[in-house]
Amino acid sequence: MVHVQGLRCRECGREYEVAPIYTCEWCFGPLEVTYDYEAIASAVSRESIAAGPLSIWRYQDLLPVERNPALDLGAGFTPLVRAERLADELGLGEVWIKNDTVNPTNSFKDRVTTVALSKAVEFGFKTAACASTGNLANAVAAHAAHAGLPSFVFIPADLEQGKIVTTGVYGGNVVAIDGNYDDVNRLCAEIAGTYPWAFVNVNVRTFYAEGSKTLAFETAEQLGWETPDHVVVPVASGSLLTKIAKGFSELHTVGLLEDEPHVRVSGAQATGCSPVETAWREGTDTIKPVKPSTIAKSLAIGNPADGYFAIEAVRETGGALAAVTDGEIVEGIKLLARTEGIFAETAGGVTIASLKKLAESGVVRPDERVVAYITGHGLKTIEAVAPTVAPTAVIAPSLDAFHEAFPSIEEK
Repeated sequence: MVHVQGLRCRECGREYEVAPIYTCEWCFGPLEVTYDYEAIASAVSRESIAAGPLSIWRYQDLLPVERNPALDLGAGFTPLVRAERLADELGLGEVWIKNDTVNPTNSFKDRVTTVALSKAVEFGFKTAACASTGNLANAVAAHAAHAGLPSFVFIPADLEQGKIVTTGVYGGNVVAIDGNYDDVNRLCAEIAGTYPWAFVNVNVRTFYAEGSKTLAFETAEQLGWETPDHVVVPVASGSLLTKIAKGFSELHTVGLLEDEPHVRVSGAQATGCSPVETAWREGTDTIKPVKPSTIAKSLAIGNPADGYFAIEAVRETGGALAAVTDGEIVEGIKLLARTEGIFAETAGGVTIASLKKLAESGVVRPDERVVAYITGHGLKTIEAVAPTVAPTAVIAPSLDAFHEAFPSIEEK
């Protein structure tokens, strides 16, 4: 791959050859893929991208995987929806929703999984695995089934039932752990050192994370090769936020954006698991691990691996971080559904509720073009809103009964 140069430690800058490794052996910092941007610039154009598939693989030159064989279920190129009614409710001008609920397994995790497992196949791995709060479990199980690979996904035992069912249906091994996600992740790190498996968010994490950049690529392309002024991104490990920021920058580096992007990047967390927002609010780069307690289980990572880098990206771009309560999360889900017809999972409720809070505080301004990233479908976390939703009325099967229940409706 002429466009991939190698791997580099984000902390000390030490360089490595392309391999299934994810931490620096010198300082234990995280590794990231480095590219030959001049080679990419000579190979890619807006026209070549437009001629590509309607998936993340239209940006193959900016991803660390050979196109063939790419493990592809069609992730990506999801709708960017103008949210005028939501904007009116929030007192904002131009708001867009990047709707990743329509991916193959109904979350953005399909993006990172297709990149990670495509790379794993290149490396020769024969078993797919992951630690997950639910959405990644769905994606890994589905992509492994598509590739004919056995899979082992490890989840907290108290995960939402919908996510357990939509993982187990693909026929892989679903292992529930009596503990939170951080306990699951620690176990998976041990297993990854014992078995020759491709753990997408452990030993293949360096490549996995690159899939998130495609959300930025698509946003710019769908806005006519322009960037938004401000984006709001849910924060779990912090990787998604940092890679979206990186994605906008890369587009300019390779000549796909005429002007250097100035995108303010803000993050959203739940108050029951907000170590990154807490560090931001306290003005420190030291992120103290917490024990998660929130309905937003897909964001419930108490010790976020990329939390420091998320704060750095927010600070450098002039964004902010917000945290919202479980009650505000539910209201955020219902607000997006009521105004735009998009049913988001709890992470989406965090994003919309945080957007509302940031708008009320003046951080997100009415004169900005804003994009909010909705990363998973509401049917995955239906328990969160079920207690607040019921039939408007229960009536007998007669017109009189209907009129009695709705006396203010005028007949034609």
